Amino acid sequence: MRRLGLAALFIAALFWATSARAFTLTDPSSWPFIPVPEIATDPNAGTTLGLLPVWLFTDSKDQIRSILAPDINWNTTMGAGGNFRYLSYPSEDTNWYAIAGASQVIARKVDLDYQTGRTHKQWFSFEGRFYFERDPTERFFGLGNHSSEGNQTNYTTEQIYGEGIVGVNFTDKLQLSFRERPKWLRIQPGAFTNVPYIRRLFPDQKGINGGSDILTQTMLQYDSRDSVDIPRHGGLYRIFYGVADRDLGSSSSYNQFGAEVRQYLTVDKRITFAGHLFMEYEPSGNEEPFWAQARLGGDDSELTDQQPLRGFGTGRYIDNNLVVGNLEMRTRVYDMNIFGTHGTLELAPFVDAGRVAHEMNYNPVSDLHPVGGIGFRGIAEPFVVGYVDVGYGGEGAAVFSGINYPF
Repeated sequence: MRRLGLAALFIAALFWATSARAFTLTDPSSWPFIPVPEIATDPNAGTTLGLLPVWLFTDSKDQIRSILAPDINWNTTMGAGGNFRYLSYPSEDTNWYAIAGASQVIARKVDLDYQTGRTHKQWFSFEGRFYFERDPTERFFGLGNHSSEGNQTNYTTEQIYGEGIVGVNFTDKLQLSFRERPKWLRIQPGAFTNVPYIRRLFPDQKGINGGSDILTQTMLQYDSRDSVDIPRHGGLYRIFYGVADRDLGSSSSYNQFGAEVRQYLTVDKRITFAGHLFMEYEPSGNEEPFWAQARLGGDDSELTDQQPLRGFGTGRYIDNNLVVGNLEMRTRVYDMNIFGTHGTLELAPFVDAGRVAHEMNYNPVSDLHPVGGIGFRGIAEPFVVGYVDVGYGGEGAAVFSGINYPF
């Protein structure tokens, strides 16, 4: 759900007229929605232009409770397309969203997610997700921390999975969770003919035909953050172990374990330092398909699937093991009311550094890929953050955008 357009909404809205006015066609500030232009540049997907009309729905306390944000767009490679998005925030403890989209060339997506028990005030928490995707923008450069930019290939990932996570809350801070995620995946030709198809350069790559993947994972975490969505104090500390096995329906057998730390320190009412450290190990990685291995690059922080390195495209570096550190200074520079709810514009200079490795005994502080950049964030408390992050790494600049903090 982290893509350009929705993020621009909150940043653009901070400069939108706030007074209630009668509707006038020639006065956009009187319209019942926010017309947000989409101008997206993605290292993998290329350039996308479009229009995103956004409706914000608030409660009696002027807090955003739901967002309706369909769009129409045009991509230089995938042609015309569009998306439907509805995000609901009924309470601090529960939220859900429904997203569906398609383009002329290959791309399709359906993403449904429901979470409850997010504050851990009750004994149990639950998240359920259904995901279908046909993504023709995927890139693969080969395995390893020094995979060559010149070996860039393109392919389409067609996948469908369901995910269920049940958490047992011993306290509002200490949780033990169990995750089950059956996945079906296939590799097909991509949309970018100016980049070789993955089978041309890597015909023998493990997982080149796709496969099935049933991941069972256990995680123990301690969460002292003052907010799940917009934290300014405390930290999140967790360890995890996951396994997939042929005898249980997976195409290959492998296991993975690791740890994550997120720490937040407010030194002034407007300045919060946010830090993130993640490490993952896959001791049986020679059995694991490349699409299930540790992936570094892009803006997403998804446990065992993807970690952020915001000067490179999604999945730029792939291998058995991964380490990454992220640090940013979130600085609130402007406040005002947007459509009856309080909004804040935040600037966040950041640095990222990370690497992947094939063997477990690698040095986690050598051969790092450094990235520096600046983030622009629009905050509508207490639940919603939209961001645009511009990073610069060893292969040039990259721009990312979406909903929720990158970590």
